[in-house]
Amino acid sequence: MRVVCVTGMPGCGKEEVLAVAKDLGFSIVRMGDVVREEAQRRGLPITDSAVGGMATAEREARGFGIWAERTLPRIRGDRVVVDGLRGLAELDVFRKALGEALVVLAVHASPKTRHERMLRRKREDDAVTIEAVRARDRRELSWGLGEVIATADVMLVNESSLDEFRRQARAALERLHG
Repeated sequence: MRVVCVTGMPGCGKEEVLAVAKDLGFSIVRMGDVVREEAQRRGLPITDSAVGGMATAEREARGFGIWAERTLPRIRGDRVVVDGLRGLAELDVFRKALGEALVVLAVHASPKTRHERMLRRKREDDAVTIEAVRARDRRELSWGLGEVIATADVMLVNESSLDEFRRQARAALERLHG
């Protein structure tokens, strides 16, 4: 079994890695789905501030690995990609449970590029101003996301065309899983 955890700042291109992984036959587990489902269960609006605030509050109340702990039961099969790794505590939860089967793949794109992508994709919980992007970045970096990105096993830079990035993602996933 090999589990690839995909990480990166909001809007960097993680969704494109997931699309390529799905095409290659990987099962996809989204930590964000776990978070959004909890927000919906609580009757919260699916906005950046509501979902992000609830996610932060849960981390503070139950430990920074809580979302990884809640995601683990969804990881089944031998070709799995987990989206949304956000901090060292989450990484520790996955490493403890998965050991050498875990590989971390980070995606990087500049704040300007990410903001432009967020404006185009128009997801409900996206930041719409560059100031809001920076605020969300600060929040996610406070969870340890920067350290996870810095220590990733594989790094993809997503500043070129979509086709080029998809080629990079495919090559990386094929190297990891053959």
